[in-house]
Amino acid sequence: MLHIRVSTPAAAALVAIALLFITGGQVSEVAYGKTVTPAETSQATAATSPYLATHLYFGTGRHNGEPPITDDQFMKFVADVITPRFPSGLTIQQGRGQWRDKTGSINKEISYELTVLYPAGEARTHNPDIEYIRKRYCSMYGLESVGRADVKAQAGF
Repeated sequence: MLHIRVSTPAAAALVAIALLFITGGQVSEVAYGKTVTPAETSQATAATSPYLATHLYFGTGRHNGEPPITDDQFMKFVADVITPRFPSGLTIQQGRGQWRDKTGSINKEISYELTVLYPAGEARTHNPDIEYIRKRYCSMYGLESVGRADVKAQAGF
């Protein structure tokens, strides 16, 4: 049995993150010093279902001297285009990204990552909405692409 003792909340958070990557599972009780039995682990897994996590990556840099897409413009896009298609919930994170465009130039820009979770059995239902979001953003702002990554997940709410 693994026993880890941490002395600060920051250290506990780092241990939780490390254990999540190592084990691929729930780790918060372990990180905070509680012993988790195999029965508790299986109960926690039973409380989740197969989901997909779709991550979309939106750049804000534009071509032909156009100004970058602003935070207000992006949030309006979220309200008008994304939220009606995923009203149950979503997560948006702002970051800094870079990518190579079709001319070979490396572009650095403010970017947004959108994550939506939905039951795996609903993937075909949600795919047209996801593709519409990607195409609409590109057409509105004259961009080449919106990145997409689909990841299998176990989730419970």
